[in-house]
Amino acid sequence: MTHFSYKNKQLHAEAVALADIATKFGTPCYVYSKTALVSAFNSFSEALKKRGHLICYAVKANSNLAILNLFARMGSGFDIVSGGELKRVMAARGDPRKVVFSGVGKKAEEMSAALEANIMCFNVESEGELLRLNEVAGKIGKKAPFSLRINPDVDPKTHPYIATGLKENKFGVDYADALALYRKAQSLPHIEVTGIDCHIGSQLTEIAPFIDSLERILALLDKLEKVGIAISHIDIGGGLGIRYRDETPPNIAEYAAALFAKLGKRRQKILIEPGRAMVGHAGVLLTRVEYLKHNRGNNFAIVDAAMNDLQRPALYGAYHEILPVSQSSRPRRTYEIAGPVCESADFIGRGRKLGLAEGDLLAVMSTGAYGMSMSSNYNTRPRAAEVIVDDDKTTLIRRRETTDQLFSGETLLS
Repeated sequence: MTHFSYKNKQLHAEAVALADIATKFGTPCYVYSKTALVSAFNSFSEALKKRGHLICYAVKANSNLAILNLFARMGSGFDIVSGGELKRVMAARGDPRKVVFSGVGKKAEEMSAALEANIMCFNVESEGELLRLNEVAGKIGKKAPFSLRINPDVDPKTHPYIATGLKENKFGVDYADALALYRKAQSLPHIEVTGIDCHIGSQLTEIAPFIDSLERILALLDKLEKVGIAISHIDIGGGLGIRYRDETPPNIAEYAAALFAKLGKRRQKILIEPGRAMVGHAGVLLTRVEYLKHNRGNNFAIVDAAMNDLQRPALYGAYHEILPVSQSSRPRRTYEIAGPVCESADFIGRGRKLGLAEGDLLAVMSTGAYGMSMSSNYNTRPRAAEVIVDDDKTTLIRRRETTDQLFSGETLLS
């Protein structure tokens, strides 16, 4: 988190004091470091440069148009999971020919829009989806580029809600069924077999699960080649984790080196779908302490950010470091950092030792991934503003919603 540091006891994003951002744009507010975003993308590019590759940023991690446009200008492709994300990529001037479309529930109209946009590939996740894709492509007179997402039944050793590569998960096609489905795809008139895909989960902090799944994919690739099914790219998915507390994920260079060693001299283009590792450390959530409550059982700091602004702690029990924006010498107490939403699950952090007063600003660290993109309007709460910092410059990249906007599409009964 070198792009967020204290200077004269004030926490800064690059060269800008976070307190100044809170004064100008209010709280809750997501703040991103442009330098951190650029650095993360460049780290992947450098690690992968020795062979043909395409970085397909996972849009679901953070889908703000400014961030998508930044990555597009650096040459990124995109991994999408909905028609809405495709529209976002195109609005951000991303190249649809660098888009892979994942997800288990693609609707016919989403398939049609993606075909018209000439996306790179559909990562198909079931036989029913393959047949529908063939039908949709036939209706508009196109061939759909096809990659089969394989479920390798590999334990990613992560939170069960973000594991996607076990046989009990809804994602992908069972490994034992894959060869037959590739044969069927090859026989369909509006399907073009191009790739093979695997993604086993998110926030992975060990290399072994990646290698285990890749070994299974390469074994299947050998079988495909023996029966004359040519594969032009291998999509090894995403999921590389970051350090939130005490995790020790491999760095990007170590991760890439281990994958390349397993891939050997294979000539297929490599696709990779990082999300969290690209944006996680690049963002913080600014929030202000509204009230301090000292009950017999607990000390509570009630802040103006809530579970609708940052779902991860309530949904996964996720940990985010919480830092005071202004360092002080006040006596520290152990606080529950809770939001104003009417749910007992509405907490940002638990058991945090901080010296607080009402009105203090706090920074919830490493919230660039799955923060704003998972936010909601629960309790009719407008979503936060988003700001990007570039050295000493700040740019508002999403205006704070207004309450009127939240019900502008609703009507009263006559």
